[in-house]
Amino acid sequence: MALPSDGAQWPPPAWAPFYRAMRVDDAWYSGDRARLERIYGYAPEARERRKLWGRRSTEHRMRKRETRLHVPLAGDIARTSADMLFADMPAIRVEDAPTQARLEQLLDEGSVQETLLGAAEQAAALSGVFLRVTYDRDLAARPLLTVMQPDAAAPEFRFGMLRAVNFWQELTGSTEHTVWRHIERHEPGRVVHALYEGGPDTIGRRVPLAEHPDTADLAEQATLDDDGETAIPTGITQLTAAYVPNMLPNRLHRSSPVGRSDYAAVHDLFDGLDTTWTSWMRDIRLARARLIVPDGYLESQGPGQGASFDDDREVWAGLRMPPNEGAGITLAQFEIRVEEHRATAQSIVQQAVQTAGYDAHSFGLEGSDGQPVTATQVDDRRARGLITRKKKAGYWRRAVADMLHVLLQVDAAQFTPGIAPARPRVEFGSGVAESEQQTATTLDLLARAGAVSTATKVKILHPDWDDTAVKREVAAILAETGAGAPDPGDPGGTYPLAA
Repeated sequence: MALPSDGAQWPPPAWAPFYRAMRVDDAWYSGDRARLERIYGYAPEARERRKLWGRRSTEHRMRKRETRLHVPLAGDIARTSADMLFADMPAIRVEDAPTQARLEQLLDEGSVQETLLGAAEQAAALSGVFLRVTYDRDLAARPLLTVMQPDAAAPEFRFGMLRAVNFWQELTGSTEHTVWRHIERHEPGRVVHALYEGGPDTIGRRVPLAEHPDTADLAEQATLDDDGETAIPTGITQLTAAYVPNMLPNRLHRSSPVGRSDYAAVHDLFDGLDTTWTSWMRDIRLARARLIVPDGYLESQGPGQGASFDDDREVWAGLRMPPNEGAGITLAQFEIRVEEHRATAQSIVQQAVQTAGYDAHSFGLEGSDGQPVTATQVDDRRARGLITRKKKAGYWRRAVADMLHVLLQVDAAQFTPGIAPARPRVEFGSGVAESEQQTATTLDLLARAGAVSTATKVKILHPDWDDTAVKREVAAILAETGAGAPDPGDPGGTYPLAA
C-alpha cells in the first residue's frame, strides 16, 4: 500500500490481527500490571476475563493493597534471547581496508552492539523488529542505524521480501478526539513524509508538514519529487529499512512473512506462574502468627475508642477468675505449603522456557536431585537453546549485513565519498563460552594426538587476533621451545611463520 488515503481506517485493518497479538505480547513483556489488567480485564472473551489479571471484582477494587503478584518471566525470556545473540558482537568484515576502518568507526560511534541488543530483545517479545538507516546532519556527521517497532509499522512484502514500509507515530498535542500522525514511508531511493490530522480510529486528512512542530523541520529538508510527494532522497537505490522476523513460520498466519513471538502459546503458562506465586504469598499472609486473647486481656481505649492488646507487654496482672476457668493466650499459625508451590512454579517455568525454545539451564534451573552433572550432560541441557540461537542468527545475519551495506552506501553518498561500500560478512560465534581450564584441556588432548598445529592452537586460544598477531605469537613459541630451529642440513632455513 502507498500512503493512506484521507479518511481511511487506522490502523490498517489488514494488520489489526497482528497488532492485537502484539498488544498481548507487549503487556507480558513490559511486566506492567496495569497493562495486563487492560488486556485481560476488558477482553471480549469470558475465558480471558477469568484469568488472574482479568478479574475486576469488587474485592480487587476495594482492597487497600493489591495482592496479585507478577513474575517477569516474559522479560527474562526476551533478555536471554538478546544476550545469546549479541552479548558478544558478531564478526563483521569487508575486504577493502579503508572501508573496514570506516565501518568499525560507524559501529563504535553508533553503539551498534547496544542497538542490536535492544532490537533482539524486542523482536523476541513482539515477533520481529525493523532496522532503519537514516541520518541527521545536525545530530551527527554519519548515518544512523535505528530500531523501529513492529506495532507501529505497515510493511509491504512481495515473495516474502520487504519492498516498502510505512512507519507511523502519534505526535504530541493529540487528544482523545484529535490525533496527529506522522507517516514515514521508506521506498527504494527515497523516504516520503506525511502528516495527518484524524481521530482515534481514522487517519483523517493529510495536512502540510509545517502545521505541526514535530514535523516542521522535515518540511524544510524534504522536496517535491516527480510524483508530487514530499520526500527526502537517500542517494542510493536500496531500501533503507529491513524486517527481522524473530522466528518463522507464524503458526497463526502461516503464509505471512511476519515472525512469531517467543511467547506464542506461552501466555497461559505466564498466567499460571503468576497465579502460583499469588497463592504462595497468600499462604504467607494467612500464616502470620496471631494471638487469640480473652476479652479481659484487652485494655479499653476510652468510650467509643474500642480496646487493644499490647503484644510487647511482659508483665500482666492476674485476672479475677477461678484457675480452672481461665482462657489463656492462644497462638494461631497456619502451615505454609512451600514445597508444593516451589515445585509447581519450577515446573511451569521449565515448561514455559521449553515452549519458547530455550533450555532450563539458561535460566538458572538445574535438576532437583542435587547431584553433580558432567560436561556432556551440561551440553545436552544447552542443546535446545543453542539450536534456537542458530536459527535466530540466520535471520539476523542477513538483515544486519543488508543494513550495514546500506549504512556504508548512505555514508558514501552523504558523508564519506572516498569509501567503497560492500556488503559485509557477518559471522556469529559458537555461543558457547568455555573456561580457560576447558580450553587448555582441549588443546592438550589435541596436541597429544598430534592433531593440531601451533598456529591453530594460538587461534583457538585467541580467536580475536588477526593473522599477523597469530604468526608473531607462533614464531615466539617456536623460538622459545626450539621447535622451530633451522635444520642443520638446510643453511637457508628459517623459523616457520616468522616472516
